[in-house]
Amino acid sequence: MSGAPAPHIPVLIDEVIAALAPAPGSLIVDATFGAGGYTRRLLDAGATVHAFDRDPDAIAAGCKWPETQEQPPRLVLHPRRFSEMVAALAEAGVASVDGVVMDIGVSSMQLDQPHRGFAFAADGPLDMRMAQEGESAADFLNTAAESAIADVLYTYGEERQSRRVARAIVAARPLETTGQLATVIRRALGYKPGQPKDPATRSFQAIRIHVNAELEELRGALAGAELLLREGGRLAVVSFHSLEDRIVKQFLREASGATPAGSRHLPQQGSGQAPTFAHVSKGIRPSEGELTFNPRARSATLRSATRTGTPARRAA
Repeated sequence: MSGAPAPHIPVLIDEVIAALAPAPGSLIVDATFGAGGYTRRLLDAGATVHAFDRDPDAIAAGCKWPETQEQPPRLVLHPRRFSEMVAALAEAGVASVDGVVMDIGVSSMQLDQPHRGFAFAADGPLDMRMAQEGESAADFLNTAAESAIADVLYTYGEERQSRRVARAIVAARPLETTGQLATVIRRALGYKPGQPKDPATRSFQAIRIHVNAELEELRGALAGAELLLREGGRLAVVSFHSLEDRIVKQFLREASGATPAGSRHLPQQGSGQAPTFAHVSKGIRPSEGELTFNPRARSATLRSATRTGTPARRAA
């Protein structure tokens, strides 16, 4: 196997590759390059990959792969948000592709680097920016209104005591490190060491999603995939929590025409347009075997579908 070894284990990789069915000459978008686990397998199958990542560290590592130097290159890297894939590929002269894969959320490398500020296992600056630019978590928490912070914690972290946590955050400002934030949240929620789940997890997830506009990005990327995939093209999306999976599931339900039928109490919800996706899979979860060597896969869900010949419903 050529290329640099990935510093993390790609989740559900056999199932993702089976869903995409890459073949020599296939043109596939890896919307979330990361350490390149999916891309590596796609390249080994003979596909050409256009890979996206807004994290400059991921792009810098990918530039060392030999496939970027082939003529023509079989790996083309785009240092952009994956919601911009339609525009980026148009600039590269690509109008349609055979497959799109997305692995949503924060990467293992980002979680494991304390200076990136995504996790509280080790203390680090309160950052959380995937693109390493723009508003940081510290900027948001130290300037936003208490009500705005509470809304973020409730909406993106499903934190039932969001107002109490937001009040504690405002009272503790300024916050500069992940350790400080975790301590504030634990105190607000009465956390005792040894409890099965650290309550700071929900708030950290919520803040990270807000800072990186992750759910808006996902919606834009799904619309982009619908525009880019040619008839028979494959979409595979791996999500890691209910908010992401709900968006993917709803998108595929609407795109495949599987919205609930109308009744005399509830009018027909669908537009009547022919489906843009077919062969929608049920959610696939990691096997017990995979979980033994990759515990971080535990919350992952894969959903896949095949593009029909119906024109896309809307612009990305």
